[in-house]
Amino acid sequence: MLTAALALVALPGLAGSRVPSPFEPIPAGAFQPLQISANPQRSTLSIGSLDAAHASAGSMAPETSFIEPGETPDSGPTGRVSLDQREPSAASVRKPPRYSITGYATFYDNGTTAMRLPRGTVVVICGGGGCIERVVNDYGPQKPSRIVDLYRPDFFRICGCAWYFGETKVTVHVY
Repeated sequence: MLTAALALVALPGLAGSRVPSPFEPIPAGAFQPLQISANPQRSTLSIGSLDAAHASAGSMAPETSFIEPGETPDSGPTGRVSLDQREPSAASVRKPPRYSITGYATFYDNGTTAMRLPRGTVVVICGGGGCIERVVNDYGPQKPSRIVDLYRPDFFRICGCAWYFGETKVTVHVY
């Protein structure tokens, strides 16, 4: 039995393995022409020219010139177009929050967490330095006096305080 096992390991060609077959192209005779007769009673389809709506503003034409980076253009635009935006109307103002919570926030390096809210809840967090809108991505903090842990840059944007502060009073509006 041992001799048979050694023979199978030592002689893989006899045990069933083989060299891959070489690539063989498909002969051209395998393809046959196919003819489909057209229906003589059908009308011919004519396609008209495109209207002006197919071209977008800023499309390239054969006479369009390109400005290489670092070169001053001889003529043409030298900056971006600025747009006048409408002032927000009463219809575009945010809907009122379901409820608000006031308490303390700290910073946390792994996102926005809230002790009393499930993941995916949209919140607007306001502090002395301003407001931001975030989505709760985890459960926390563990200390009952804190209501939210914020990503470090968000914390200092809301806090408006020096880098050595670790806690700030905030209001969390839940939507």
